[in-house]
Amino acid sequence: MTTPAPTGLFVSFEGGDGAGKSTQLRLLGGWLHDAMGREVVLTREPGGTELGRTLRAAVLHGEDVDPRTEALLYATDRAHHVHTVVRPALARGAVVLTDRYLDSSVAYQGDGRALGADEVERLSLWATDGLLPHVTVLLDLDPAAGLARLDGAPDRLERAGDAFHRRTREAFLRRAAADTTGRWLVLDAARPVDVVQADVRTRVAAALGAVSPA
Repeated sequence: MTTPAPTGLFVSFEGGDGAGKSTQLRLLGGWLHDAMGREVVLTREPGGTELGRTLRAAVLHGEDVDPRTEALLYATDRAHHVHTVVRPALARGAVVLTDRYLDSSVAYQGDGRALGADEVERLSLWATDGLLPHVTVLLDLDPAAGLARLDGAPDRLERAGDAFHRRTREAFLRRAAADTTGRWLVLDAARPVDVVQADVRTRVAAALGAVSPA
């Protein structure tokens, strides 16, 4: 059975730890709701569902696991997240904003953990029945600067080491540069929050005009 095409707008925020994804997502969500009158669903991966919160605790704060197990845990969360949260919201015309999606798995497990970008991408596309965002905002920031912004004890990925975080940043930038669909918006996350947000709103407003009925 073919999955019905979504009618809402799906926006993902990607980038390294400390790049400002949650801040930009929250600001965009408030603007879309207050100024544009849209239903907005704010979510994240992992952790956007009850099962996801259990998987998030296991993969980020539990015992160390091997890279393949890590990739499969993320894919499990993503499959459930898309089926129970993302697709239903899109089907009713909502704007879904997610803090991380499959591009994070490609960067972190595919390149960071050296499992292979193509293999990890295929796994995530299978898990989501091919669902990709309309817009992917990449907040690009030097990994050292991003990690310096974080408070509290680092999780398993945050303490993976400088080389790991450099590989993931390079993977994000390569992926954005190679894209032919036009879904990526790459922004310098070292700029002031309001300047970055203005660029995000401009792009998302244009995307809303493209997917919304006249």
